[in-house]
Amino acid sequence: MKQVVQNYKSGELAVLDVPVPGCKPGGVLVRSAYSLISTGTEMMKVSEAGMSMLGKARSRPDQVAKVMQSVATNGVPATYRKVMGKLDSYTPLGYSLCGLVEQVGAGIDDVKVGDLVACAGNEHALHAELNWVPKNLYVPVPDGLAPQHAAFGTVGSIAMQGVRQGEPQLGEVALVIGLGLIGQLVVQLLAASGVRVVGADPDPARCELAERLGAAACGDPASAAVENAVAELTDGHGVDQVYLAAGGGSNQPVELAAKLARDRGRVVDIGKCRLDLPWNAYYEKELDVRFSRSYGPGRYDPEYELEGRDYPIGYVRWTERRNLACFLDLAARGRIDVEPLISHVADFDDAVETYQRLKDGELKAITALFRYPEQTGEAEEAKAPAVAVPAVTVKPSPARGARTPVKLAFVGAGNYATSMLLPHLAQREGVELSTVVTTTALSAANAQRKFGFTEATTDLDAVLGDKSIDAVFVVTRHSSHADLTRKALLAGKTVFVEKPLALTEDELAGVMAAVEESGNDRLQVGFNRRFAPLLQEARKQFGARTGPASLRYLVNAGRLQHGSWYLQQGTEGSRFAGEGGHFIDTASWLLDADPVSVYAVAPSGNEDLQVVLRYPDGSTATISYVTTGAAGFPKETLDLVADGKVLRLDDFVRASVYGRKKWVSSRLPKARDKGQNAELAAFIKAVRTGGPMPVPLQSLVATTAATLAVQAGLAAGAPVTLENAR
Repeated sequence: MKQVVQNYKSGELAVLDVPVPGCKPGGVLVRSAYSLISTGTEMMKVSEAGMSMLGKARSRPDQVAKVMQSVATNGVPATYRKVMGKLDSYTPLGYSLCGLVEQVGAGIDDVKVGDLVACAGNEHALHAELNWVPKNLYVPVPDGLAPQHAAFGTVGSIAMQGVRQGEPQLGEVALVIGLGLIGQLVVQLLAASGVRVVGADPDPARCELAERLGAAACGDPASAAVENAVAELTDGHGVDQVYLAAGGGSNQPVELAAKLARDRGRVVDIGKCRLDLPWNAYYEKELDVRFSRSYGPGRYDPEYELEGRDYPIGYVRWTERRNLACFLDLAARGRIDVEPLISHVADFDDAVETYQRLKDGELKAITALFRYPEQTGEAEEAKAPAVAVPAVTVKPSPARGARTPVKLAFVGAGNYATSMLLPHLAQREGVELSTVVTTTALSAANAQRKFGFTEATTDLDAVLGDKSIDAVFVVTRHSSHADLTRKALLAGKTVFVEKPLALTEDELAGVMAAVEESGNDRLQVGFNRRFAPLLQEARKQFGARTGPASLRYLVNAGRLQHGSWYLQQGTEGSRFAGEGGHFIDTASWLLDADPVSVYAVAPSGNEDLQVVLRYPDGSTATISYVTTGAAGFPKETLDLVADGKVLRLDDFVRASVYGRKKWVSSRLPKARDKGQNAELAAFIKAVRTGGPMPVPLQSLVATTAATLAVQAGLAAGAPVTLENAR
């Protein structure tokens, strides 16, 4: 097999043919799929190897001290031979990878041959085609997590252990100094924990990336930007924790930590930086300085790492193996996003060239990965799928002047139309129900009689050709929504289509093509919950936010009656495809953004779903769509957490906001107002005045694409990227 090695004396890097390691008891033999190049730790080692002997000595005073002790004990000649023999040997590189179990050693029963595992350790997770990995240094990769993302497991554990040492609390403010690989992961972990983060790094690109991944503000530590951001977020008190994730010989990180930490704040050293603590500054604030030991408890303990002796969970909750599993779980659920950190993926055969380009500065990367040839095909197949979000590129036709009454036509007059829409429209001033179109004459006649339509017909073309009709409502079965919407847009009508807008990517693209062709972007999808008065007021009471948010939405959908057309998935799409857009739209409205990725999982045997949406600022929304709950439990409950505040919605009956002040709505007497009336009022106003539509078209398209991505993700067993969603 092949392995990347380095001669520390000469600095030579090579890919050598070496024997395959044996599969010893207590571990597994793993064939690498991807291994991660740590551009901090590894490149420091590579750079040191290229130094002169004096330079090596200056960079490693700890090793010089060991040499001097050996001289005192064994004499100069023996020590010289020992040191030169060690220097003039090949040493391995690498400590974080993902691969497939090729062989299982005796005593291992938690994985089998063919399982995908993430591995850790600078002696066991090397840049090599095969590695033997002991039990406590590997964990199975969760379903849906791509191998290249699972290769981050070790560095993720390092960042996680550092965050655990800081003991962050919901609503606190933290400063991360150094926004390299570890710093970027620390930022995301803190943001996922409800902590507002300020980042410090002299590289503007790293600062921009950290802000995109959840930091509230970032800047050059030598400028006033970082200090100003800390003052603003903490009311001048200083940050609760400082995480030192920087390297190098400067003492600036330690001094900046003392300056910006609050009284009795915590300073956690994760990286390898100079630690000349300014005594007065640390003493006067009584700062708590802590060290983070690599991946967590168990590190450097041979009984734990090599012999597989675990620590009891009651005494040591988070060992290095549990940290590794926890990080992978967060990545699989979309709470941590490592994809933006991958700057370069190189073939394993090009390892020497890749290291050289990194060393020379030709290749600037936060993280680079090696891709192994035996796994190339499988890894590419496991790559997360994508769903296209069509861009809104249209030159709208001139809006007509205001006029009354607004003449409406309904295509479809089923249960939803007659119970949730028409009752609000029939009594509204300035609205004329002109024509109802159905496929059967009797249903059209019933709607005409009940709601006062001027005309009832089965002829859709006649309605679309009637220039006096201002807007068309599409309230038919799901499979016809996209086609009817497309025809109505091409006919120049303002369109209200009940969800879903489309059931496939091709249908969505067809609707957008009609918008572009006609110049008519006057479209509304029936996402009514954002218009609900109770939720509108709760959002107002919650106020603006500065940091990323976590949103949980439980939908206790219940079981459908036998014979419901919603069960006709072959023609009408899945149940979630039909109504899931409601909940995605509500989450996106509350988070004031469109999602950039979707991850969905479903237990076998029922229609329950867990959907995780990720947003550009690092916010996440988890929608639990369940059909197996108790019928007496409320249908919809929602919690939004950010900036030390919590918004709670209880089934559109009651809402509350917890923050500096508590707000609780009065309980509604009977009906749950889910916003249909307000939505229709906004739609009619837009039609009457020619003003903007109630919801931007790009938002409607993004929500539809995210809904489609749920089914795509379930089929692929992987997170789905929403292309062009940014």
